Amino acid sequence: MFTHIVIGSNDLDRSQRFYDAAFAAAGYPAGQIDPKGRIVYAKEGFRLLVTRPINGEPASFANGGTIGMLMTSAEAVKGWHDAGIANGGTSIENPPGVRETATSKTYLAYLRDPDGNKLCAVYRYPRES
Repeated sequence: MFTHIVIGSNDLDRSQRFYDAAFAAAGYPAGQIDPKGRIVYAKEGFRLLVTRPINGEPASFANGGTIGMLMTSAEAVKGWHDAGIANGGTSIENPPGVRETATSKTYLAYLRDPDGNKLCAVYRYPRES
């Protein structure tokens, strides 16, 4: 359903350090700067872009918004979380770990990036037969 997500930042260097480290720990490539000066993280046709707001106003985070990102393993989620904290992020919600419902089991972690955007990394365990 989604093609891309754009996040505002007031400090692109700080944001790139955070996102490059968090995504590298989860096995994803570093961001690339596009011709418009945005940091672009691309994988399998989906893109996350980090940019200064085009209206010239300061960036702010969405109150009540969360950006969820699918990871390849529980270890990738934990690595993403730990690298994010080490590079200016803040751990929020419950600690990283397993969450179970009657129909699914996931491993997830929540962070706020250095600009306050709420992020969630998720690994969905295969369904048991």
